[in-house]
Amino acid sequence: MPNNKKAIENILIKNKIYLAIIAVILTILCIQNIHFIIPSIIVFVLIIIYTYWTDNKKTTEITQHIEELTFSIDSTAKNALINSPFPLVIIETDGNIVWKSISFVNEFGDVDIKNILDNLVKEIKTNIETNYANNSIDMQLKIGKKVYKIVGECLRKKQKGIKKRIEYMLVLYFIDNTEVINNSKKYEESKSCIGIISIDNYEETMKALSAEERPQILAKLEKSIYKWAEGTNGVVIKSDRDDYIFIFEQKYLQNLKENKFDILDTVKEIEIDGPLQITLSIAISQDGDTNYEKYKTALATLDIALGRGGDQAVIRNDEKYSFFGGRSVEVEKRSKVKARMVAHALEDLMVESDNIIIMGHSNGDIDSIGSSIGIYKFAKSVGKSAKIVNTNYGLTLQDFMEAVNQEEEYSNVIIDKMQAMSEITEDTLLVVVDTNKKGYVEVPELLDKTNKIVVIDHHRRSTDYIENATLSFHEVYASSASELVTELLQYTTEETELTTFEAESLYGGIMVDTKNFTFKTGVRTFEAAAYLRKNNVDILKVKKWFQSDLQSYNVIADIVKNAEIVKDTIGISIYDKEGDNANLICAKSADELLTINNITASFVLGVQKNKVFISGRSIGDINVQLILEKLGGGGHIGVAGAQLENVSLEEARNILLEKIDEYFAEGLN
Repeated sequence: MPNNKKAIENILIKNKIYLAIIAVILTILCIQNIHFIIPSIIVFVLIIIYTYWTDNKKTTEITQHIEELTFSIDSTAKNALINSPFPLVIIETDGNIVWKSISFVNEFGDVDIKNILDNLVKEIKTNIETNYANNSIDMQLKIGKKVYKIVGECLRKKQKGIKKRIEYMLVLYFIDNTEVINNSKKYEESKSCIGIISIDNYEETMKALSAEERPQILAKLEKSIYKWAEGTNGVVIKSDRDDYIFIFEQKYLQNLKENKFDILDTVKEIEIDGPLQITLSIAISQDGDTNYEKYKTALATLDIALGRGGDQAVIRNDEKYSFFGGRSVEVEKRSKVKARMVAHALEDLMVESDNIIIMGHSNGDIDSIGSSIGIYKFAKSVGKSAKIVNTNYGLTLQDFMEAVNQEEEYSNVIIDKMQAMSEITEDTLLVVVDTNKKGYVEVPELLDKTNKIVVIDHHRRSTDYIENATLSFHEVYASSASELVTELLQYTTEETELTTFEAESLYGGIMVDTKNFTFKTGVRTFEAAAYLRKNNVDILKVKKWFQSDLQSYNVIADIVKNAEIVKDTIGISIYDKEGDNANLICAKSADELLTINNITASFVLGVQKNKVFISGRSIGDINVQLILEKLGGGGHIGVAGAQLENVSLEEARNILLEKIDEYFAEGLN
């Protein structure tokens, strides 16, 4: 044995050193006196004989001792393996079981373990072949009703035969981890979820009810909420006239998901006189180490639910969101109190800032640029300078942008990205209009250059919304950003006098987003339009800005002609010609498809700059926003869009069809 031989070699080396020293001493004595030669030789020979005898004796003793010790250790190791409390198996990578412990036999005696081991060995072998450096094994496997943690080592076998193949032997311990996992699951399920339930249209509903009906309707509503919460053994606490705090254990959340938050439909069944319908917004958060942190994130989640139009439940977990409901059309709020408050707050922010930069969404449209011009006028009315960032726009805006350039006041107002980056400072007020998504703004980098950000938007809030806004005027009931800006202009401290061109720009934004005042219009939409008309708006001039040429009209006609009908009422068509105005043609084609009888929703796909654009339209029966949101897009119930990268038109079409099927399977229609 190696250790045995090494110990003996160490003894022999030491003895040789001693003999050499004795020989040197005897030699010195002989040189000094020749009479010592014979005695020295005799003594040295005797020493050698004695040394040889003692070496043999010690070698025998050491060898015997080491062998006894080795046998004892081997026996202990073998007994430890055989009697291991954990099931142990030694198996080759070809599936051959070399040895298994008594515990292994007892643990898996009634289980068909051979197939399980074969699959396990295949998985381990694959991992070994992809990572040669790692010979340790640490994985988890469910066998029957138990979950085992499998730990062990991979030992390389000697290569045999003509064909040299690398084979391995696996030493695997099976540790029952079932109780640990169950306890961990129970712990996770026992964690609290904090929810906030809000009545979307409380004020409008109360105004529509008589004094006698109000307590009855509120009693029915609260009874429905409390009864729904009973299914979770949770606690509901009324925190305000239209808000409730909802606390329950996490294990009940899956059941709420499976029932698709049926409370949303239950409250709609409460009958009230008139066209109004009671709807709820529910925000539930699992994010946060404490209940207070979960409550704060639930408040932020509620903003998303309300920003998407209400009538839905939003769950936040690990900074990701799940949406349920959202089928109702946004209810217009008749009160203009918020518009007045936002206008005064915006005025204060402008006065306190060094300069103002305004930007809309990328590939700007008339609503984006028109509302930007409105905010520019707002800034001028309070004596502040402002710039509008615009680097690209669709072909249909060419006539409008030419009109902008002809206005002397706006000759130096519109700047590009580089100039905006050089002018923005920490004390700059950045106003974002017609979008709330970080990735959709004209220049996303500007968002990180200042902490003073204002968002004015009418689209449903996405999960990628601008979170750090100092001031937000986000109303999804509004037809357009231009409508919201028009309302703000009416509440400036000093009366704002719009030029005809400025009024026409805002009017054009409203007109285009409402499809000539036929879609998503409310009382406040017409009030804003009436305010603008007082400034001598030439409607025919505005319409000419967006007239289609004959060639584009023929293209749209072909797209409509080639449309296919799915789900009986959904029209889908493809525009396969790539160009700078592909997205606009898709949008107009989707609008045109809705004019056909029995089509309640339309989708048109096109390619532009290596991206597939999808324009969705609906008359309200089908929520195109929920469908396209599954593709990363967004918008409103009746108008929405999405962009897909690295896919062909046909692939995008198939993906869209899958999402439409999901929409109907989820019962969202």
